[in-house]
Formats: sequence, C-alpha cells, structure tokens
Amino acid sequence: MSPWAGLLSSTSRVSLLLLLGSVLLSCSSLGQRVPEFALTKIEESDIKDDSGKELGTEDDADPEDLEVFYPTDQWQTLRPGQAVPAGSHVRLNLQTGEREAKLPDREYGEGDTREERRRKRLGKVDLNANSFTSEELKKALAKMKESEKAERKAQEEEVRKKFRPIEQLKEEFEKLNMKIETDYEIMVKLISKFNSSASTLDEKVAALYDLEYYVHQVDNAKDFLSMGGLQLVIEGLNSSEASLKEHAAFVLGAALSSNPKVQIEAIEGGALQKLLVILATEQPLAVRKKALFALSSMLRHFPYAQQQFLKLGGLQVLRSLFRQKGMEPLHVRVVTLLYDLIMEKMLLEDSQHGEQMEEKIQQYQQVRLVPAVVEQGWCALVPNLLAMPEHDTREKVLKLVGVLVAFCREHYRGDPALGTTLSLLRSEYEELAAQEQREGDKDGYFRELLGSINTIIQELR
Repeated sequence: MSPWAGLLSSTSRVSLLLLLGSVLLSCSSLGQRVPEFALTKIEESDIKDDSGKELGTEDDADPEDLEVFYPTDQWQTLRPGQAVPAGSHVRLNLQTGEREAKLPDREYGEGDTREERRRKRLGKVDLNANSFTSEELKKALAKMKESEKAERKAQEEEVRKKFRPIEQLKEEFEKLNMKIETDYEIMVKLISKFNSSASTLDEKVAALYDLEYYVHQVDNAKDFLSMGGLQLVIEGLNSSEASLKEHAAFVLGAALSSNPKVQIEAIEGGALQKLLVILATEQPLAVRKKALFALSSMLRHFPYAQQQFLKLGGLQVLRSLFRQKGMEPLHVRVVTLLYDLIMEKMLLEDSQHGEQMEEKIQQYQQVRLVPAVVEQGWCALVPNLLAMPEHDTREKVLKLVGVLVAFCREHYRGDPALGTTLSLLRSEYEELAAQEQREGDKDGYFRELLGSINTIIQELR
C-alpha cells in the first residue's frame, strides 16, 4: 500500500465529515425558517380513533354542522354536505354528473342581493351568522307557522266582533218578544188601524202613509185588494177630513200604478166617480193633487177607464182647473196626462198587430179622446201655457202642441199670438243652444227644445 493512500484516506475522511456537518446545519436552519414547506405523510393510523373507526368522513358529519346552500335564480353546483333550503329546485346534470340547485322562478327581483334573498327565505333570523343549521331553519319555519296561525285567529276574532251568530240573534229576539213580520202581516195591521173607530185621525193618516209604501209593489197591491183594503181606501175618498181624503187618494194611486187587476176592481168599486168629484169641487190643492195622481194611474193603459172618463165628463172637469186660481201647479200635470194618453193610442196603432193587439186596438178605437179635446177648446187653451217661464213646463206643453198640431192646424195658423210666442221662444233657445254647443254639449237640453219649436213652425207653414 502507498503512503499517499493512507494520507488521502485521512484527508478525505476529514473533508467528508465537514461536508456532512454543513449539510446538517443547513437542513436544520431551513426547517426552522419555512415550516410550511415541510411535507408530511399522514398514515391511516392518524385518522382513526381508538376503536379503529375513521374520523372526519362525510358519513360521520353532524347534520347540524352542514353548510347551507344559498340558491339563486341560476343553476349552481351542490358540494357534498351542503343543506338545500326547502322549496328549491334540484336536478342532476347528466353532462357533468353533478347535482345542481336554484330558486323557484320569479321568487326574487333581479336586483336582490344574496343577503336580501336570505331574508326573504328565512324571515327574521340571525342575519349576522355566516350559515344556518337545519335546527335554525326548523325554528324559523315554526315561527312563520305560529305567526300565520295568530294572524288567522285575530281575523276570526275580528269577524266575531262584527257579526253575531244567528243562534244568538234568535235568543235576543225571543227575549225582546219580537217577531219579524211579513209585508202581508204589516198591511193587515195597518188596514185594521185605519178602519178602527178607536184610532185617532193622526193614527189613521199614519196608517195610510205607511200603506202607500207597501202597495207600490204589484204583489202587495194584489194582497191589499184581497184583504179588503182597496174598498176601504175608496170609501175614504168620501171623508170629510181633507187629510184622510188626500192620503186615501195617495194610497189608491200607488196601488193602481201598472196593476190591471187593481184598476178593474177600482173602477168597478166607483173610484173614478169619487176622484172626479174631488177634482170638480172646492178642495185644498194637496187633496186635488193626490186625486189627479190617482186618476192618472187609473187611466194609463186602461182603455175602458178612459172611455168611462170621457162619458162622465172628465175632460170638462180637468179644463175647469185652468179657470180656478191657485191650481196652476196642476196645469202641467193635466197637460202631461193628455199627452201620455194620446201617444199611448198612437203608438199602439203603429205597432205590429197580433191577436191580442187587435183586441186592444178595438178597445182604444172606442176612446174618442182627440176629437173631444178639439171640440172642448183645448187647441186654444194649451198654447197659452208657453208663456210660463219654467223650461220644464214649456217642454211638456211643446210636446202636446206638437201632437195636436195635426188636428188643430187651422186654429194654430189663425192664432197670431201663437206665432209670436214661437218666434220669441226660437230666438231664446237658439242662444241657449249655441251656449251649450260652445261648452261642448252638442245634443243638449235646449237644443232639443229648439228642435221641437222648429218642427211646430215648419208644420204650420
């Protein structure tokens, strides 16, 4: 062996020892400065408990510690272990194999933030928490149900306060000894009070006043007839007390309105003659006004009554009202009645004829109303009312003049006062109609009156 070999061997050993020491110091210093870069291998034994069961796996996770998934209006991937709020839509993406979830359609606005959506989902809960356990969600849902139940109970209580049950009402009525009466029973009591000799004048008038309200109905009027009330009221027209005659005529007129059965019984019971007597004799204006109302109700749509009215001199009785002072309010009512009766016959004759209509036309043909009006001087009487200032009165008079112009043409043409009156009225209503048109009312009231005047003037040329 060479002596260099032993020397090199000793030198090499020293160098090797120095190199190893330097490496060890470097590794120790690096380990202290950068501990996060140390790689550690976790053995299986490190994640098992003493019984050998693995810890920290998904199956062993506490359900209350699961992270809550916050859905939006877009599909999002569900991570393992996330809890999905009730009501969310969940699907399996067949392309990726992952589960996805989103909110139901139109549950939130486009500008809602995640925090606002959480509030809408969970209501009043701890909004400072980053996540909610399933137990918290259950409590929040329970609170919502309790709130709805309390609100429903409050509403039911409010209804109970406003309305009482029918059983309670019946008990209260029984305690008060009250009974809900029918119209028939009420009318029986009123008729009995009116017919009783023990009743005072005021009580009888009050009974008639209440009866007028009930007999307006057709069925009640028929019941009123069947229980003898109609004849009692007709006899009341003979009373010496003006208030009784006034209210008896009022009840009679209400019962006669559009009720043929009552009309027939009334004229057979002598009501027409009694009403004409009231109108022809000295009576207060209120009594005559109600008598004229009853007469109008009897004559309308009842040709037999109209025929009897003419035979008894009814037109002369009505004409006499124009000669008496204080009867001016009745003039327009008379004009309206005559216009209605004439138009009623004319419209029926122009209508389509049927078997029943033919019979009724024959009845109306026996009513010679228009010839009687012309003979008794109504052609000259009616136009005089155009001098009255009320527009409503003029309207009704113009209607009757327009109907009579075909029968009174010669008389109207020879009446210079009528021509002057019509010219003045035309000038007045031309101005009023123009004012209406300026105000935007093209088919106004004054324009209609102007049209009636122009028609009459044209007919008289």
